[in-house]
Amino acid sequence: MFTYFLPSAKYYNECYNMDHMNRKIIIVEGYLASGKSTFACKLSQEINVLSLIKDDLKSALCADVPINSRRESSCFSAVTFNVMMHVVERFMEAGYPVIIEGNFVPRGIKKVNEAGIIKKLIDKYDYESLTYKFVGNTQVLYKRFAKREDTPEREQANKILSQLSYNDFDKWCHNLDNFSVSGKVVTINTTDFNDVDFENYIEIARSFVTLS
Repeated sequence: MFTYFLPSAKYYNECYNMDHMNRKIIIVEGYLASGKSTFACKLSQEINVLSLIKDDLKSALCADVPINSRRESSCFSAVTFNVMMHVVERFMEAGYPVIIEGNFVPRGIKKVNEAGIIKKLIDKYDYESLTYKFVGNTQVLYKRFAKREDTPEREQANKILSQLSYNDFDKWCHNLDNFSVSGKVVTINTTDFNDVDFENYIEIARSFVTLS
């Protein structure tokens, strides 16, 4: 089910001086099973900024489309990214802040340079960026990932649909290490969620979107 948080237009008009539009984007990216989407949803609710969660958007796009292989899933992932960027650009045209979440890849990993596309939009609309880079011990994350894949809550559109070895998982996670769109970067290690001060990271984002 596609979920996102969309504040009212009244909220934006009251909280942001539309003569000096709030051109801020928060990017939540990083390793698989590191807690990115949970954090992005919580952040969206706490600071009242719309969030676009890649897996949720993919589930919505594929709600009535059967996906039978990893190749088909990858194709829909590419479509999902394109749709996300289309929505992001509409928000940027209007000067609204936005949060995006996903395992976005740097140049050289896929045919599409997702980091480059995001950076191009940031430059085009003169936005400031804050990136939360989620990392962790990949052995711990792999166990978390495998457990998540077997849960009913993990929708078909977002399942790997094939056995993923630890070595492949580790490689994929580290393929994301070089993601960069410039701007401020905050690294969050979620090997143990109990060690993470999420409230502090939320306050960092709150200050980022409210300061001119």
